[in-house]
Amino acid sequence: MPIHPPQQQQHRSAPAPGRPLGVQQAEAALVEHYPRLVRLAYVVLPPALGRHRRVLAAHGAVQRALPGARAVPPPASRVPAQSRRRSPEEAAEAVGAETVGADAAKGPVSAPYAWMRLRVLRTALAYERRPRWWPGRLPAPAALRPTLPVVWGLRLFPRAGGAEELALDRALSGVPGAVRAAFALQLLEGLTESGARALLAEAGADDPAGAVRRAAGLGTPDRAGAQVLLRSGEFDPCSVQTRPSDLLRRRHRTRAVALAAALCVVAGAVVVAAERGVQGAGDEGAGVSVPALDPAALLRTAAEQWADTSRIDFTAWPVRGDRRGDDELLGRALRAWAEPSEAVRVSATPGTVDVPPAQPPQLLFAGEVDGAAVVLFHDRGVRVVRYAEPLAAGDGAALDFARTDDADVTTAAAVVVSRTGDTARFLLAPWISTATTRDLLAPGTPDRPLEVAPDGVTASVERPAAGGGCDSWPVLRLRSSERIVENHAFLLTDLGDLAPTHLTYTPKPGGGAPARQPREATGPEALGAWARTACSLRALSGSGVRAVNNWAFAEQRLPEGGARAEWLCTRADTWRGPGRVLVQFLPPAGSPTTPAAVVADRNDTALCSRFGQHILAGTQWKAASGRWYVLAAGSRAVDRIEATGQVRGTADGPTLAVRAPRDASVRLTAGLREGGTLSAVR
Repeated sequence: MPIHPPQQQQHRSAPAPGRPLGVQQAEAALVEHYPRLVRLAYVVLPPALGRHRRVLAAHGAVQRALPGARAVPPPASRVPAQSRRRSPEEAAEAVGAETVGADAAKGPVSAPYAWMRLRVLRTALAYERRPRWWPGRLPAPAALRPTLPVVWGLRLFPRAGGAEELALDRALSGVPGAVRAAFALQLLEGLTESGARALLAEAGADDPAGAVRRAAGLGTPDRAGAQVLLRSGEFDPCSVQTRPSDLLRRRHRTRAVALAAALCVVAGAVVVAAERGVQGAGDEGAGVSVPALDPAALLRTAAEQWADTSRIDFTAWPVRGDRRGDDELLGRALRAWAEPSEAVRVSATPGTVDVPPAQPPQLLFAGEVDGAAVVLFHDRGVRVVRYAEPLAAGDGAALDFARTDDADVTTAAAVVVSRTGDTARFLLAPWISTATTRDLLAPGTPDRPLEVAPDGVTASVERPAAGGGCDSWPVLRLRSSERIVENHAFLLTDLGDLAPTHLTYTPKPGGGAPARQPREATGPEALGAWARTACSLRALSGSGVRAVNNWAFAEQRLPEGGARAEWLCTRADTWRGPGRVLVQFLPPAGSPTTPAAVVADRNDTALCSRFGQHILAGTQWKAASGRWYVLAAGSRAVDRIEATGQVRGTADGPTLAVRAPRDASVRLTAGLREGGTLSAVR
């Protein structure tokens, strides 16, 4: 759903020297560069607004930047301000030397555009400086007039990106608006650091130099990649998706207002009752019936039902927590879910809808954890919802959504109930009999005991580091109860979502044996493979991954000594369906935790699943003698591999090694036993 400027007009050139810069030139600049200005405003606006309000606020900031009928005085008539803050017109001229021609992709920056950009930047930065009590859609204090656009009955949000876009959005949400502005001005507008500082100073930003310094640390080390991400659909408020928000709420409000108007004639006491009814109707939320928001209607599972059912998933979880009877807390959580206010931070894993519940959800937990009142809901087998509000005054509440359809004994075994700094606490399923932790980068060390409270909440568990060195990778090792005849241990790891990720392992193919199936990654061979590949899990953070399997699809004897190397296909399956594959090469190493080499990376593929059981991969490898080789390996059905291009060679069987110059261009193909060919994954 592309959103265009409100009125399309032909582009007018910038005014000649000495002519006034009038409203027509400003309007022409706005229309011509409307998507560019809206994207800039969207990046600078506080993420706490939520995507819907931020889209509308970005369009409103650009449209309100259009000046009134008063023309701007010509440049020649201006006197530089010395003791006062410069107007947008003067500021645009002052920073023109820094901005004109800075972005070669867009061409020179005209004076009208520079003027409009400054006005947009001032409005966007004003949102973060407004008082806490200020109305949500208006920056303080200049925008008291009604604002456009206004959207009724729909919620708008940009198209969701991948893990990289999500990581960048999270990084931007953790810095002040001035830092986001400096980042956007350099990567979107092509300004130099000095140009960004000058423009931020004219826009009234606090500490422009510090903002530019902090912006230099965002998106590193690949600034070019960050620029591509910033220009993606994730940050484009002009191409949006829609969903309904208040299908029933309009009807409830209309009836409530009519009733209140009639009762106002009767008596003051009746008026008070009518006002309470109106308030109740306003709290019902968008597109949701009253029972769905009634704490008394919440579904509650009996404490022992999990041990006497054939469906072992979140539906079998009993309600736990010392505030499970607190109707006021539960009511606030349900109302925040139905219609979150601006003070509520909302997040959702990719592919998870954040619409209100259509029917009363199941209550899983309500209690106090790490200084917050936390409520967990399960919505009809589709998703888990976490609401958390601080016990002390401070930050607003948080609302997190995670998709959990088709969960099972392992993927419904735990939910993140609290994250504080570098640690997290989990709420464990009732069928978990023992819980320990271990470090994947220390495969030879024993598990460490993990304390679990009577209500199922664990002690704090270290989280994998999101950045910096990858020195450890903590995981949970859980064992299911014998009461459900699933008495086995399995590993879960925290990848930033509500539901932790299940780790499995598929061993190397045996001679003449049928294809093997994934199994729990708890044995020595599985832990050895994960010790060399755990750090690659960083690339999956926050992408809604359900399970990750390490498949040892081939073993190869290397030239010049005959040492053995292993080929792994690391497949991540998301809750929404699509998978990501990393093919990793594990040559002999002096340390059991030496990282594997990633030789292929493929998104949205069935490779290395039961629907994509054949794979061929290749890489270049340097022997101890200094000679380079092209190595290739295929899965168990591969019986011939051929190399063509700058190097030629063939081998019968699932592996190939041929001498080749470094960086030689080689094309690899394989033949399958049952017929057909296979190209190497890249």
